[in-house]
Amino acid sequence: MHTSNTLKTVVLLSGLAGFMVLVGTLLGGTTGLVIGLLFGLGIVGASYWSSDKLAVKAARATEVAPGQLDWLREDLATIARRANMHTPRLFISPDPQPNAFATGRNEKTAVVCVTAGLLQVLDRSEVRGVVAHEVAHIRNKDILIGSIAAAVATAISAIANLALFAGMFGGNSDDDGPNPAVTMLLAILAPMAAGLMQMALSRSREFEADRIGAELLGDPRPLASALAKLDRTSKQIPMDVDPAHATAYIVNPLTGRKQADFAKLFMTHPPMEERIARLLGARTQVAA
Repeated sequence: MHTSNTLKTVVLLSGLAGFMVLVGTLLGGTTGLVIGLLFGLGIVGASYWSSDKLAVKAARATEVAPGQLDWLREDLATIARRANMHTPRLFISPDPQPNAFATGRNEKTAVVCVTAGLLQVLDRSEVRGVVAHEVAHIRNKDILIGSIAAAVATAISAIANLALFAGMFGGNSDDDGPNPAVTMLLAILAPMAAGLMQMALSRSREFEADRIGAELLGDPRPLASALAKLDRTSKQIPMDVDPAHATAYIVNPLTGRKQADFAKLFMTHPPMEERIARLLGARTQVAA
């Protein structure tokens, strides 16, 4: 399973990069490709550099000080040691929906944030499972991977928008140039395709964080139990969060309806039933 998830990440990132080159060449040539790439890197790079501050501010979270939630700070430090990394800063959000996320451009700026609702719904072993999942995201450099994917997807959108604008206002009428109808269709569909690949990458990284988190604990059951509770209660308690930040959370904070099979293509998180089945399946294989 580890090889499968890693290979999928490499394939998706390579596919995104190759797709960007293809779209840039077809729609804007070398100039369009360069402009789109610089635009994507500029926007997402700035966001990535301040990722910890932006995410914490959006969650209205405050840092847990010494003397507060010492048991949780101790568990986080223990799990970080097992992962051979610096202990991330611990924050708590007042949101009543049980959830959590990790952010930060590197281990030294890393943050693990849990909501007040999570501490009310889960027992200590389940909270430990959630923390291990978030530590795994940091160790796996998922914030960096997600930022690269976001930069490429943003670049594709920028190239598409430039081509669409050029096609609508003063596009090339030369018979040797690209067909305007094809150009406009590709300009519309390319960002959607890039978004689908980005979401598939996000789902792959969630599976990997589940796997590594379970390994750090030495037992997948606490995380599996936590995920089941979080999935159930997150549908009952709404969260006011920017959709752009939803991918960072351990469960989708915007979920509330059962998704149709087609809609699963647009999910940023894997189906919870599959996440739990993989975790418990891994335990069965170890036991065997």
